Amino acid sequence: MAAIVQKYGGTSVGSVERLQAVAQRVAKTAEAGQPVVVVVSAMGKTTDTLVQLAADISSNPCRREMDMLLSTGEQVSIALLSLALQELGQPAISMTGAQVGIVTEAEHSRARILQIQTDRLQRHLQDGKVVVVAGFQGIAQGDDLEITTLGRGGSDTSAVALAAALNADRCEIYTDVPGILTTDPRLVPQARLMPEITCDEMLELASLGAKVLHPRAVEIARNYGVTLVVRSSWTDDPGTRVIAPPRQPRPLQGLELVHPVDAVEFDADQAKVALLRVPDRPGIAATLFAEIGRQQVDVDLIVQSIHEGNTNDIAFTVTKEMLTRAESVSQAVIPALTGPENTTDTDLLTDSQIAKVSIVGAGMIGRPGVAAKMFSALAAAGVNIQMISTSEVKVSCVVAAEDGDRAIASLCETFDVHPSTVREQEMMSAGGTQRPATPIVRGVALDRNQARLAILQVPDQAGRAAKIFQLLADKNISVDMIIQSQRCHIIGDCPTRDIAFTVAQTDAEAAQGLLKPLLTTLNCGDLRVNPAIAKVSIVGSGMIGQPGVAAKMFAALAMEGINIDTIATSEIKISCVLAEADGVKALQAIHKAFELGETEKLD
Repeated sequence: MAAIVQKYGGTSVGSVERLQAVAQRVAKTAEAGQPVVVVVSAMGKTTDTLVQLAADISSNPCRREMDMLLSTGEQVSIALLSLALQELGQPAISMTGAQVGIVTEAEHSRARILQIQTDRLQRHLQDGKVVVVAGFQGIAQGDDLEITTLGRGGSDTSAVALAAALNADRCEIYTDVPGILTTDPRLVPQARLMPEITCDEMLELASLGAKVLHPRAVEIARNYGVTLVVRSSWTDDPGTRVIAPPRQPRPLQGLELVHPVDAVEFDADQAKVALLRVPDRPGIAATLFAEIGRQQVDVDLIVQSIHEGNTNDIAFTVTKEMLTRAESVSQAVIPALTGPENTTDTDLLTDSQIAKVSIVGAGMIGRPGVAAKMFSALAAAGVNIQMISTSEVKVSCVVAAEDGDRAIASLCETFDVHPSTVREQEMMSAGGTQRPATPIVRGVALDRNQARLAILQVPDQAGRAAKIFQLLADKNISVDMIIQSQRCHIIGDCPTRDIAFTVAQTDAEAAQGLLKPLLTTLNCGDLRVNPAIAKVSIVGSGMIGQPGVAAKMFAALAMEGINIDTIATSEIKISCVLAEADGVKALQAIHKAFELGETEKLD
């Protein structure tokens, strides 16, 4: 019978009484006859206390000694829980990460798991024992037996990795919340529990779920077909089921170092519509896409770049057969956007000779340099990028149709994967059939910890974007959204475009310092930094093939008088950057517009 892996967080084991309650739950599971592995975190605020002790002694403690120190917190938990289980008559044994065979790379404080040697673990399970494992830790590969820790979310990562190695029936994550909610309940009290969500949706909602379920854990679940269940430690409610794709044979060596990109997608059935110099005010995007939605035109990518003066550019892609209709609708709606006299001199451009190439992979999260590697590969193949749009697990570029074959060949060779057409299987449930009741939007996320940088007048030549983002990657600075403008300025004889992107606020100053010297080398214009932004996103696999979803989101923002700075999309995610001061109001308005709350109903 397949094992069950259960993980309990620090709050769940924060006292003797809570440890005993966990022991009761674990013993009850074991009595049902399935082998049980339990992964636990340090008790309550133990890790914070240990960090403070180190800070009292050293202003800059070395990472090796911090790993040695912090790994002790989980060892207290596993010993006490094993004793509590034994008191109930349930055979149990506690094991550290090293003892259970979790082998990591030699990176203190942020190690990734290379493999799990399960022989000893399996022997104890066969003997009828519950194995209680210290989460968050492992042992580095090599002869030095160095203790390592996995970094933030490490216990989740340990649990799901063990479930993958054991081919477990499921991995249950027990926490102090009832499951995964449609948004942050501290900001929207009406947030509703999601009964299920796919791994791809969960990864796209990484900023929503990071404190409940770490993206690294979801990445492993997705790659190895592990079903996750997020439940409350205090009730028997079913919680949220995180649905993984069907399990495929996959080697466990390099468990967390698998290719960050697992697919290169190609879509030749794309055409582009661009509106240049539309007014930069609330409601513009809502008006445009509301009419497009009413005409049943399904939009794929949407890119709104940074404003220039009092105007902005909006570009989007549709299928080729929809181009004529999309062009007519856009032309008809221009007076509503600009006024009958078109004082902003808005232009409408279309292009049917394009293709979309994308790289996809759960491993892109937290790995700087993946987008830069894509841009470098395209540059080496002589492919110029016309549009860029990114999400947590996907980077899409629009290129000239004639460059499509070279782009695909280059990316497949660079990332060592096979090409595919736009995926449908990933948007299916675990059984491989589309769920008819899939919500259009699963949840709404708000990220207030980003800053936006914009490089103006980047020469529109292959390789420029690659150099910019490779420089940041070399200094371990992760980039989130990347947006390339459609408006083209001729500087001398060279066409140029603006490129905007977001980074963590803590990285903004370092990114600015790195990029300024590069601007002269690349013959770019100014660098602008805005640290006061927020990113609000909607996610849902049900929005595929549903015209009007973006319009509904933009209309909710317009109703609150919120102006959109930039827009970037993927098939299952729409993200808008806006003023930081508007972040919470935007989240609440969008959550209400899609009726995601327990009591939220539109009038």
